[in-house]
Amino acid sequence: MYTYIETKDTCYKMATSPLKSILLNKIAHSNKMSTSDMQNFLEEKVSQRTIKRWINQWILEGKVEQLGKNRFAQYQLKVQTSQDNTMQLTFLKNIPTHKKSAVLAELRDLWTHNSTSIEGNTLTLGETYDILEYGLTISGKPLKEHQEIIGHAKAISMLYDCLLKNKPLDKDFICQLHKTVQTENIIDIYKPMGDWKLEINGCRAMDYQNTQKPVYIEYAHPVHIPELMEEYIKTLNAIDPQSITLNNLPELYAKLHMGFVHIHPFWDGNGRLARLIANLPLLKAGFPPLIIDTTQRKEYIEALSAYQIRNGTLTPKTGIWPKTDYDEFITFCKKSYALTTDILTRYMS
Repeated sequence: MYTYIETKDTCYKMATSPLKSILLNKIAHSNKMSTSDMQNFLEEKVSQRTIKRWINQWILEGKVEQLGKNRFAQYQLKVQTSQDNTMQLTFLKNIPTHKKSAVLAELRDLWTHNSTSIEGNTLTLGETYDILEYGLTISGKPLKEHQEIIGHAKAISMLYDCLLKNKPLDKDFICQLHKTVQTENIIDIYKPMGDWKLEINGCRAMDYQNTQKPVYIEYAHPVHIPELMEEYIKTLNAIDPQSITLNNLPELYAKLHMGFVHIHPFWDGNGRLARLIANLPLLKAGFPPLIIDTTQRKEYIEALSAYQIRNGTLTPKTGIWPKTDYDEFITFCKKSYALTTDILTRYMS
């Protein structure tokens, strides 16, 4: 069971949280406001730096939009269409209206924390909450890790938006997701952000089932990525949401997740994207996302590696799923889904 940990900033949160809500309400009922206007409205009880943190968070959540730049910047409430409102997500239908935002926020925090932590991000769940809820900067933690948290949270919003607008999955959307989760500003033409990889890559993994020694796993060759990903996209878009049930969704998620990471279409960020994209059919079918628990990282990596070692490098001839011998990963996904269902159960009453 996850709980949010109180930090030394607890008193600060208690003091500013009501002011944050009051300010957002004021923006909603105003034409345009600058940060100076906002500070004056709050009678200078909050610094402009804090107000800017709030604004950045509201922009990320799609609540507020910026007009103008730098010292001329003003802000107003972003007009939402009914389709843009994530409250329409089907898995929230049994959640009381006043609790739906809390459910989405908790899922966002857990999904973001676990997925980035699996890739080595050291920010805790409580710190992830601080960053996404209050726009805080965590002392002693790298800026890159903060950016990963914000980028992943934004990618979740993009996934919901794609769902609510009933858009089919395509290369452009996958590449936009990649740009969002890959937040580093380093430009390397051989390791593009937002496009398929240009170099051969792979990783070392332990073959626990046979040799008990490290084995090199080579991912699909760059020349095969367009064809393999076209097959992947067609397969995902062909899934009938009506065919997905609570019993078969772990198997479907496992297949899509395994296929994506086995192709490895990008130089980096493939795990985070797999954990996002494999959830799209589940969300379309009205189920909440399946979240991989970072505390089970070793079991998770072993299940992925074992399958890839058995099946070797993918090519258009092998197809994406040469065999369906990933039963250990399906079992793992079934156990993982309890993390999500427990959250919804808590909020239903």
